[in-house]
Amino acid sequence: MTLLIWTVLGYLLGSVPFGIVITRAMGLGDLRQIGSGNIGATNVLRTGSKPAALATLILDSGKGAIAVLLARWLSGDDSAAQLAGLAAMLGHCFPVWLGFRGGKGMATFLGTMLALAWPVGLLCCATWAAAFAISRISSIGALASVASVAPWTLVMGRTDLTITSLILTFVVLYRHKDNITRLRAGTEPKVGKKS
Repeated sequence: MTLLIWTVLGYLLGSVPFGIVITRAMGLGDLRQIGSGNIGATNVLRTGSKPAALATLILDSGKGAIAVLLARWLSGDDSAAQLAGLAAMLGHCFPVWLGFRGGKGMATFLGTMLALAWPVGLLCCATWAAAFAISRISSIGALASVASVAPWTLVMGRTDLTITSLILTFVVLYRHKDNITRLRAGTEPKVGKKS
């Protein structure tokens, strides 16, 4: 029952669409009608507002981190923390309030991993940064980062997180299926260009 409660709370926390809330509050329009229509920070950046994109990035990351930290603190159970983080990811990617059409989960993924095991999370952030710096394509950074998380859990001796990390990877890969198609076609836009 406790695990179920933390799963539900994690999902509800993750399903808050901060990108939409922030862009509406700042008078930037309906985010779902801009750029790719995605509710994450990369698409918020396409509104031309870097502060809005940064706020979205921080809050979307925070959803995963807060879900994990609260569950760990109040339950004292790492299984509850992992479930809460997974649920927050699912809430962000498939929010009930938006007809289960949410974001792609990268910021929430990184926040979740930083809270579950900060060394692994930092390595995932570094992998994202390196891939993005080379390509200037956000989705390449995301795909490289999630592909690296399971190996990083093994390298850092956190095998207890390997299954969770693989599930998170699958969710992010699924949400990036259109990006993968565009990458294969050579039509995926670089950051700074309108899609």
